[in-house]
Amino acid sequence: MTTLRKALRTAGTAAAITGAVGLAGIGYAAVIERNWFRLRRYEIPLLDPGSPRLRVLHISDAHLTPGRRMLLDWLRGLADHEPDFVVNTGDSLAHPDAVEPFISALGPLLERPGAFVYGSNDMYSPQFKNPARYLWRSSRADYSKRTVPDLPWRELGTAMTDAGWLDLNNRKGVIKAGDRRVAAAGVHDSHIGLDRYDKVAGTADADADLRLGVLHSPEPANLNRFAADGYQLLLAGHTHGGQLCLPFYGTLVTNCGIDRRRAWGLHRYAGTWLHVSGGLGTSPTAPVRFACRPEASIIDLVAQD
Repeated sequence: MTTLRKALRTAGTAAAITGAVGLAGIGYAAVIERNWFRLRRYEIPLLDPGSPRLRVLHISDAHLTPGRRMLLDWLRGLADHEPDFVVNTGDSLAHPDAVEPFISALGPLLERPGAFVYGSNDMYSPQFKNPARYLWRSSRADYSKRTVPDLPWRELGTAMTDAGWLDLNNRKGVIKAGDRRVAAAGVHDSHIGLDRYDKVAGTADADADLRLGVLHSPEPANLNRFAADGYQLLLAGHTHGGQLCLPFYGTLVTNCGIDRRRAWGLHRYAGTWLHVSGGLGTSPTAPVRFACRPEASIIDLVAQD
């Protein structure tokens, strides 16, 4: 009997320790890492010889609710890095009242040249679901019965286009960044089947100083077409870098067709450069990050030797 009591006490102690560690991990992921923003920096020798640096700021996946004061303050401070060009690859919203605080936080960035595409979460509000499902199935199926957007995506787009940013949702165009010409093309979110690459297909403008492809979800089918059309730099988001990662292993799932190795960061892809942002936020229904800090990126494009 004494042996049984000792075994039960040992098992109870182990269960208590395991529970405490689990709660501590959840608390860290929800409170600390979720608000532990970082700015990544990259340099790519992409421009013609003798060209001055072109600094691109890439933001994505804010999933903003009005109460995210730390995120809003950090986003507002990005203007201090003086980008020449800003790209927003979508999923900026997570609440009907998020447009005004998001646009306000962009602040001086809207005075600079920029471009954007939407993500599914700019159109459809988050709905509660078992967050663990993300580990074995894509969230794409969650939108199959949602046909009427319930978030103010039009107001979001109007605010950015009124500031002079280029709407690249199944569109292309040229925008000036100082005295440089950026030929840009983009597609709407493939995650909900709104991408129409045929509308922007064709060889990119060879006379532009930069040929830029923009998309929310880094689906290989679209990435391959951008690369084949001669776009030098592709920018995407959507993956959250995996959001829940394992130390020494990395991303568990990407929630799209891109491979785990390229779930975030700068990589070569089909002869071009691909940068996938790990994103700034999380869905309000799964407000945690683990081993995958929220981020934005500065990409300095410099002259080739």
